[in-house]
Amino acid sequence: MKRLLFVIVTAAALWAGYWWVGASGARAGFEAWFDARRAEGWVAEASDISVRGFPNRFDTTFTDIRLADPETGWAWEAPFLQLFALSYRPNHVIATWPGQHLLATPGQKYQISNTQMQASAVLGAATSLPLERANLVADTLAITDQAGNTTAMTALRLAVERVAGTDATYHLGWAAENLAPARATRLRIDTAGRLPQTLSAFRADIEATFSRPWDRRAVEEARPQPTQITIKLAEARWGDLELAMAGRLDVDSLGQPSGTVTIKARNWRDILNMARASGELPDGLAGQLETALAMLAQLSGSTETLDVPLDFRSGRVFLGPVPLGRALRLVLR
Repeated sequence: MKRLLFVIVTAAALWAGYWWVGASGARAGFEAWFDARRAEGWVAEASDISVRGFPNRFDTTFTDIRLADPETGWAWEAPFLQLFALSYRPNHVIATWPGQHLLATPGQKYQISNTQMQASAVLGAATSLPLERANLVADTLAITDQAGNTTAMTALRLAVERVAGTDATYHLGWAAENLAPARATRLRIDTAGRLPQTLSAFRADIEATFSRPWDRRAVEEARPQPTQITIKLAEARWGDLELAMAGRLDVDSLGQPSGTVTIKARNWRDILNMARASGELPDGLAGQLETALAMLAQLSGSTETLDVPLDFRSGRVFLGPVPLGRALRLVLR
């Protein structure tokens, strides 16, 4: 009996020692990471970094956290951020965000509010911490820009997983439930007020290959850049309007895409008229497009449904031989 008691006490002491060493190492590691970012010119601040969760978890809380990378123009701040990991499985991390936080991009600042926002990530065992898979869930999400325009949704689901047998190819998907575009955006697009407040579908299923794996260097140094994108399906439904796309694009070192994406649109004339009314599509080009698209729609067997390929080449987008404009450069800052 005494021997058993001795074994139990010794095991408990060893586990307590393991947890203390792990917690101290985690806190020291995060403090060193903040110091390294500041040495590179970042704003990297937290009023407190605490690690709790004995005996089975490492629960890290960053209080009054501020991160800003002046080189890219991205910044984020929040009253707290929490990271949870099991002490016997530290490469599986769960993150929890507060109900209010601020995100700044090179072009705009956004106030983000939510009733719940959590993410789960499984990282590889290498010191670079390569991403294996992750998912994010946000409920009652609202994103407000500096002008006070708010885009809202009842839920947002994001997921990413590295494709087995590859180093830097990932399967990505997202779905937004009851997406309500900002009022200014809705009025610009829907000048007649015919569309409902929310989209009934806004989702995508994509496979993308990047220049290198997504790991800690993606935050500390530079973002990996896409080299190939396969759109298995991306779709949006807004009232009677439906838009879907699928295709494959190769992306060069300058971010210029080449390849073909097939667009399928129902009630395409209404979509075209809204683009013209909003000013996004010049009247002259809209008229030419409507004539050409009407012929293509008749060939597909339905005058209201359009099924056409868009070709990306030489930095431009083409509908058959007709150039539609410059292609968007696919560069992650």
